[in-house]
Amino acid sequence: MLNIALFGPPGAGKGTQSALLAEKYNLAYIATGDLLRHEISEDSELGKKAKDTIDRGELVSDEMIVQLIEKKIVSSSDKNGILFDGFPRTMVQAYILEGLLLKLNTSLACMLSLEVPREQLIERLIERGKISGRSDDNAEVIQFRLEEYDTKTKPVAEFYQDREKYISINGVGKIEDVFSRLVESIDRTLQNVWFNLVLTGAPGSGKGTQGRLLANKYNLYYISTGSLLRREIKSGTEIGGKVKSIMEKGELVPDEIVIRLIESEIKLHNHLRGFVFKGFPRTIVQAYILDGLLRRLDSSVSYCIELSTSTLESIKRLSARAKTPQARSYDLNADLIIHRLEEYQEKTLPVAEFYRKQNKFASLDAVGGEDTVFERLSEKVEVALKIIR
Repeated sequence: MLNIALFGPPGAGKGTQSALLAEKYNLAYIATGDLLRHEISEDSELGKKAKDTIDRGELVSDEMIVQLIEKKIVSSSDKNGILFDGFPRTMVQAYILEGLLLKLNTSLACMLSLEVPREQLIERLIERGKISGRSDDNAEVIQFRLEEYDTKTKPVAEFYQDREKYISINGVGKIEDVFSRLVESIDRTLQNVWFNLVLTGAPGSGKGTQGRLLANKYNLYYISTGSLLRREIKSGTEIGGKVKSIMEKGELVPDEIVIRLIESEIKLHNHLRGFVFKGFPRTIVQAYILDGLLRRLDSSVSYCIELSTSTLESIKRLSARAKTPQARSYDLNADLIIHRLEEYQEKTLPVAEFYRKQNKFASLDAVGGEDTVFERLSEKVEVALKIIR
């Protein structure tokens, strides 16, 4: 998801630019004031509580704001992400947003701050007051609002600066010029966002072949747990000694071993645009592990694609591979092949459902020539890239 916070003082043009950005990137627009007014007009339970609070002259609590935002995000699954207008406004809200997005398995891509000189802000707001008749657009209130903004929101800017997500944008000029600056910054940010693809499918579905082709085409790093483990065995390392007999039986290697190897590979190749994970995660537990591992690096799984083949097709392919120099020890025994396919059905298929529930999953027919399947796969990847970039 592409999640952006548009920041700036009253009169900076956030409302105008938000509408343009939301349309261009297909984002759900979230302005807390609009959400409150909508709930009140709908006479919902949240709306009734908010109205009572406002009628008493009190500020709506952060707890209520969070409920409104979460409700909006959950109902916007058809969008490519969220555009927050004027939120977060305080340090407390910044932490709240971090936690909320983490709960929803996503994060903020950047905070864009429209910078406009104070004199021009005052001129804009006074002029707006003449046109709109807004009671808060008078000289005395304007000064108070600008001082309030400086006092409360400076720490928020520092919060995102520390996380290298704060981008200052010159907000002076024609609407289209300011918009171009915003778009340029967003597109540049998106190029730095890792694209992490999980490639799943039954043994013999072609994950290794297709995974390497994808990595080469999209400048990603290919991580195959099987290859990493075989490298350890060939090198005669302590890990290799532990996993050799496990792999020969076609069984899953303990998670703690696989995690160490994957984390090391990611750190060595974090200069690339992302990763193709083949053979991991194979269980729901491993799916949570990968999420946690990537979250520590301020990233996440972008998409999961399943290469679908029939059991008979998988058996044919594995039996054919057994007669080549690329044969695995577990390809040479029919019972082991069946065992691995049963393991996939029991433990790995639920992983597909895990990503399906997050709207990060697609399946494709993996039967056909290498080039044909790669063309189908590339089409799915292009769709996924558009969603996050």
